[in-house]
Amino acid sequence: MFKRWDRMAKAFTRIGKDIAIAVKAGGPNPDNNAALRRVLQNARAANMPKDKVEAAIKKASGQNQVNYETVIYEGYAPHGIAVLVETATDNVVRTVANVRMHLKEYGGNLGNTGSVGFLFERMGVFRLPHPAPSVNLEELELDLINFGLEEMGETTGEKGEQLLVIRCAFSEFGTMQKALEERGLAVNSAESEYIAKAPLERPEDQAKEVLELVDGLEQDEDVQRVFHNLA
Repeated sequence: MFKRWDRMAKAFTRIGKDIAIAVKAGGPNPDNNAALRRVLQNARAANMPKDKVEAAIKKASGQNQVNYETVIYEGYAPHGIAVLVETATDNVVRTVANVRMHLKEYGGNLGNTGSVGFLFERMGVFRLPHPAPSVNLEELELDLINFGLEEMGETTGEKGEQLLVIRCAFSEFGTMQKALEERGLAVNSAESEYIAKAPLERPEDQAKEVLELVDGLEQDEDVQRVFHNLA
C-alpha cells in the first residue's frame, strides 16, 4: 500500500512539473495548448485529483511560479546498458550531482551529451483503452499510417487491463494526437519517450541490477523518467 502511495505521489509531482512547463510554453488554456492537453490526459490516467490539477495550473500561471528546465542526462548502467535520464529541474547543479551519485552508487557512470543518445529514437507514444470488438484494428492501423503511425501493438496495464499502444515519430506527435481526438478514441496517456533501437538481453541477475539502478534514479525528485536499452 505504501509503495502504491509513493508511486502516486511521484506521478503527481512529475505531472505537476509537466503542467508548469506546458503552461509556461503555451498558456493555461488547454484548448489552445496541445502540450497542456496531453499532460491533462496523463493526469486523468494517473487519477490525479481535479483540485490538484487546477492548483498546479493556477500556480504555473502566477508570477512566482518555479521555472523548470528539462535536461536529459546520458550514461551507462552496469553491464553495458545505456540509460537516458529525463529531468525537470530548477537547479541544474544539484540535479547533475544527484544523477551522477545515483549512477555511481549502482555501478554505472555519467556520460557526455551524445554518448548514448544515438542508441534511442524519440517517439510519441499513446496508450489507449483497448477498443471495442466492433473496431477493426487493421483498418484503424491503415488509417493512422496517414498520420504518422510507425507501430501499433497491444500491452497490459498495471491493473491487468488490455491497452492499445500507438507509436509515431516525435515530429508527428501533434498530428497523431489530433487524429485520435477526431476519431473519438480515448487516450489514457500520451508521452514523448526514448525507445531503444536495439534492446540488449542480459541474464536475470544482471537485469535485476540494472532495474535497481533505474528505480533508484526514479526516486529522485528531479527525475521525471528513465529510459534504457535493456530488453
